[in-house]
Amino acid sequence: MSETSRISPDAILAARAERPKLRARDLAAALGVPEAALVAAETGRAATRIAAHPNALMPAVTELGEVMALTRNESAVHERVGSYLEYHPGEHATMVLGPEIDLRTFPKHWAHAFAVTEETEAGLRRSLQVFDAAGDAVHKVHLKPASDVAAFDRLVATLATGDESREFDAAPRTPPEGAWIREDRIDILRKEWERMTDTHQFLRLVSKLKMNRLGAYRAAGAPYAEPLAAEAVTAMLERSAAEGIEIMLFVGNPGCIQIHAGTIHTLTPMGPWQNVMDPRFNLHLRADHVAEVWRVWKPTQRGPAISVEAFDEEGRLILQCFGKRKEAEPVAWNAMAAELAPAETAEATA
Repeated sequence: MSETSRISPDAILAARAERPKLRARDLAAALGVPEAALVAAETGRAATRIAAHPNALMPAVTELGEVMALTRNESAVHERVGSYLEYHPGEHATMVLGPEIDLRTFPKHWAHAFAVTEETEAGLRRSLQVFDAAGDAVHKVHLKPASDVAAFDRLVATLATGDESREFDAAPRTPPEGAWIREDRIDILRKEWERMTDTHQFLRLVSKLKMNRLGAYRAAGAPYAEPLAAEAVTAMLERSAAEGIEIMLFVGNPGCIQIHAGTIHTLTPMGPWQNVMDPRFNLHLRADHVAEVWRVWKPTQRGPAISVEAFDEEGRLILQCFGKRKEAEPVAWNAMAAELAPAETAEATA
């Protein structure tokens, strides 16, 4: 039985009408359906099914002008205003490169896409919304007042699939990996880690050794990876803002990684959320979801790359943050990262 078979599209629309101010993700959770089911229920009305593959979608998005890009996972939302500029297509991975919108996408997870035009209290709101096979959001593009509406209309006309189904048949979600460690390969991991010349070699290394990111961090230990206190993420954001440290902040899910490069300024805590509320960049982080934080050292040809990385209690990566590198090493970032509070031993091994 599919996840959406318990509730009809009309019942979904009725529930939305009853709770118009509830965020889509929260309403979906309350109804026991994936978020994509809420959008699919609007097909033929506010939503149009469109081609989902980034090689089809992203070139058209570059015509929209200034928009807001949104990528999220269970614990963090990354929102960046700007234009999609250089799109680099690919079969297994693609990139959008620009000073504001900077993405890495993984097409196999781009299963469903919709163009949405909905009436709100603030007026007509247009967006493009991409979901994985389980119906979880991969990436969204929200039009801004300066966006090219005619380009949006052309995109919809060109990429519409003609599928008018309002049902959403969700595939099962892939369970979290947790930490994979091969005790018999830890010495090899440390030796090969020392020999890296680029950060992109790391995941190939751990995959070859039948580990994953979190497992490798736990296995390698200092000086390669050192556990920090859960509060270190908030401290890192606060000090980066206070000291004007330029950072590269990554938030992603299996289908998309979105990157902010530059400074942050306005931090606004609200309940469990830690929020960066800058004019062109917002981060919304569930600080209470942070279960493990690691300070990670990786050698490169341009000097060491030091990151602060947060994971939830099921081992899912929430965010990564590096110092923004220019011609020289990010000295201020490196110094600040070195001073973040270490974890208690119990926290590190829990």
